[in-house]
Order: sequence, then structure tokens, then C-alpha cells
Amino acid sequence: MEGSGTWQGLILVGIVTWICLSSYLNLTLKFRSLVQPWVARQVVGGVPLILRIQKYQNGVLDAFFSGLSCVVSVPFYTAFLPLLFWSGHGRLARQMTLLIAFCDYLGNCIKDVVSAPRPSCPPVRRITATKDEEDNAMEYGLPSSHTLNTVCLSGYLLHYVLSSLERENVSIQYYGFALTCLLVALIAFGRIYLGMHSVVDIISGLVIGILILGLWLTVNEKIDDFITSKQNVSSFWTALSFLLLFAYPTPEHPTPSYEYHTAFNGVALGIVTGVQQTYSQFHHEAAPRIFSPELPISSYLGRVMVGIPTILLVKFCSKSLAKWTLPTVSYALGIPIRSSTYIPKLMLDSGYANGKKTDDTKNSVGYLQKLSEFLNQDSFDVDTGIRFLQYAGLAWSVVDLVPSLFSYINL
Repeated sequence: MEGSGTWQGLILVGIVTWICLSSYLNLTLKFRSLVQPWVARQVVGGVPLILRIQKYQNGVLDAFFSGLSCVVSVPFYTAFLPLLFWSGHGRLARQMTLLIAFCDYLGNCIKDVVSAPRPSCPPVRRITATKDEEDNAMEYGLPSSHTLNTVCLSGYLLHYVLSSLERENVSIQYYGFALTCLLVALIAFGRIYLGMHSVVDIISGLVIGILILGLWLTVNEKIDDFITSKQNVSSFWTALSFLLLFAYPTPEHPTPSYEYHTAFNGVALGIVTGVQQTYSQFHHEAAPRIFSPELPISSYLGRVMVGIPTILLVKFCSKSLAKWTLPTVSYALGIPIRSSTYIPKLMLDSGYANGKKTDDTKNSVGYLQKLSEFLNQDSFDVDTGIRFLQYAGLAWSVVDLVPSLFSYINL
């Protein structure tokens, strides 16, 4: 890939330029002031339709649509993707991981830029059967992430299956497309039935999902070729991941959306850095696949029994290591930090109280602290860094550490 350093540099410079311009021109607030009132009116206007649908509520439908929402949720994909990597379908697993990270980033960016409300509850009855659904209900409404993600991931999976066939089969194409459309329709209707979204949220999720899927099908092979090459992959993706933590809009009120983006940003980094290091050993196209003589179902189950505890242990260790190192490094460099989740006593221990500098830290002003002041930040949330490193470590173990264990014990 000739000139890869040039386009990598242009991408990074473009993101930095966008961060500076959007902050200076206050683009988020300007766009929100134009779009949010119209969307809010559509949400209010859609409440009577939701109430008519919810007249037919019963326990069976509640359980069906709640379960279906869990099956296509981000936690489900997070659990499913390691199993896909270990099954030998490395290319499919890589593409679906990066695609869901991209969908999560773009969808949540739009949510927080528009900051549109969900249907009012009451009168709408909102059904949140799981903790994940309760967290989803705290996010803004437009677009529907479940609808967007289902369109992209089921559409890409259909494309992958059809392109893998040795010859075209019209009946398989027809039934595959019909099944995909049915799944998307059930998810979309279920989000309205559960009181989580209005019609405008669903329509925007469908439209944005189709646009993202079309873009991804255009560039996915080039992205995969880049990841499996050796041309500044880790350094570029590390810089890209770091910048994407800043290239995120500020919502009208805090929501869990940024946490989801941070987690999948870390997952993408861990997958990319791990795959480009071990591609020729574990993730090439000739790797043994499940149900083949080289990887029978018994060996695959052995992989799962070894792999799941290992990645959970790595996740715990990487979180603990990040909680210990990040505050220490930040204090040494004079970076003002705060923590609202992982280290509640951090401010007192590191000389910061409520995100404000105390007398002991006013004298420890470094270049990075000046940068934080330039960015108009009283302090940085260290929880973001901890979450990012935690999920990056987990993803790296999925594609590097665990396959090495499989090779060592002949699984």
C-alpha cells in the first residue's frame, strides 16, 4: 500500500482539525438547536401510535420482544464475537467487530448531538427487562441503536454468506434477504412496543443503518487488507483511537453513550493490534474452521472452556492495572483528573477536590495540564482511560493471548 503514511497522516490531521473547528464554532449546539425541536415534536406526535400498539400488550409479547432486544444488543455481540474468532472465521469476526464499533460510535454521536427525548413515560409504558435495557433508557432516542446495528450487522452477515458461496443460488439469496428483513422489522417494531423508541427514531435508525452498511461494503476489504498488513497499523490505530475519545460531541445532559463508545473503541484497538501481530499464525484464511476435521466440535468446545475464563481474567487484571497506573502517571504529569465510578476517593488522594485544583497541586503545572486548560477542562475523567484500557486488553487477549494458549495445548 504505497503512500500509506500519507493518508494515515491526513486522516489524523483531519480529525484534529475537526475537533478544533467544531469546538471553536460550537457546531454541536448550533446543529442541535436546528434539529432537536423538530425531532421532539415528532416524538410527542408519535405517542398516540405507541399507546395504540401497547393496548395489545401481554406477558408473552413482553418476553418475546425483550428477549429479541437482548439477542441483538451490544453485550450479546461482545460475548458472541470471541466465539466467532475462535471458530476460525477470522475475517468475518474482524469485520463485524469493527463494524459494530463504527455503528456504536456514529449512532451514539448522533444521539448526543441531537439530544432528542424518548417517548414520555408515562403515558407510554416502558419495559426494561434487563440492566442493559435500563442503561439504554438513559440514553437519548434518535436514532434507534438496536435498529441501526441490526441493519448493519445482519446485512453484512448476509453479504458475507452469499459472497462465500461457490455459485449463486437465487433461492438462498431470496430467503436470506427475507429473513434479514424480518429480523429488522421485528426489532424495529419491538422497540416501539417496549416503549423505548418512537417512529422517528426507528426510521432514522433504518436510514442511517443502510447508509453505513453501503459505505462499509465499499471499504471493508481495503480496511481488512490494511489491518493484516505491517504498515504502521498499531501506531496509526492507537493515535486514531485516542483522537476518537476527544472527537465526540457533548450531550445536553450526561448519558451512558460515551461509555459504550469508549469500550468499543478499546475493543477495536485491541483487535487490530492483536490481529496484525498474529495474523499469519492464527487468523489467516487457511486457519482451521469449526466442523472441519482440523477443528471438530469437541476441540472448539475445549477452546471455549479455556478461552472464556482467560479473557475474563485479563479483563479484571487490565482494569486493576489501569486503576493503579493511570492516576499515578496523571499525577506525575500534572494532569487534573477525576473519577466518579472506579476510584471514588481519587480526588482527595491526588490533590484534587471536586475536579478543582488544591493548593498542593497549583505548583505542579506541566504542558499537559496547560493543554487541559486550553481545552477548557477543569479535569479529565480517568474512568474513560480505565475503561478504554480494560476493553483493549480484553480484546487483545481474544485474538493474541488465547490463540497462543490454544496452540500451546494443541486445541
